[in-house]
Amino acid sequence: MSEKLLEIRNLHARVEDGGTEILRGVDLEIRPGEMHALMGPNGSGKSTLAKVVAGHPGYEVTEGDVLLDGESILELEPDERSRAGLFLAFQYPAEIPGVSIANFLRTSLNARRSEEEGDMDVFAFQKLLNEKLELLKVQPTFAARYVNDGFSGGEKKRNEILQMAVLQPTLALMDETDSGLDIDALRIVSEGVNTLREQDGGMGVLLITHYKRILGYLQPDHVHVMLNGRIAHSGGPELADQLEEMGYDWLHEPEPQPV
Repeated sequence: MSEKLLEIRNLHARVEDGGTEILRGVDLEIRPGEMHALMGPNGSGKSTLAKVVAGHPGYEVTEGDVLLDGESILELEPDERSRAGLFLAFQYPAEIPGVSIANFLRTSLNARRSEEEGDMDVFAFQKLLNEKLELLKVQPTFAARYVNDGFSGGEKKRNEILQMAVLQPTLALMDETDSGLDIDALRIVSEGVNTLREQDGGMGVLLITHYKRILGYLQPDHVHVMLNGRIAHSGGPELADQLEEMGYDWLHEPEPQPV
């Protein structure tokens, strides 16, 4: 594994087909095992950054690079980025009626395996799934339910944590995981993330959030503030406390660096 798990270098991106530029020179580094929180006002580019890194086809990178474990991933399709170790937890996970969580997870895991590995035996997968359910303190009946069909906000996010546990990414992008969660659901989901990080100390996390409350559970190593498509300020967990107290008005966008 590279010393730097994720490197984002001067990343510029816009909506596909010549649309508005949203990312205007993002620089960010995440080392193995680190958790970084990305905060900022609505429309600053936080979710766009996660989508661009994951390979969303609706955005076009016009400048810069994204490296995962030392290798550029910009030419990779989203499924190839997933095989390389990337995972995106959605703000609004989709419902898939008629497909059980267990079947969805087995299909997802097999899609990530190499041709040499082949598909995982159904009994081996069930053993793995049971281990992850127990690790996250989730009832086995949960895996028999249809993917997010009729789920509460907390259940949808817990399902994504289970996906992370099974797929074992090296880097998890978590786009407003706390959105729509009450206090109990927030605690349960956060405990799941912490459990996975403790089990595999090498997994990095980029957590996108508006609010400090989830950071009380997940305790990031670094906090960044995005303004107008750039990371304008970075600091430790104390930066989130300042934002909670003072909002974003006291911050300013950095001046462009001379070429």
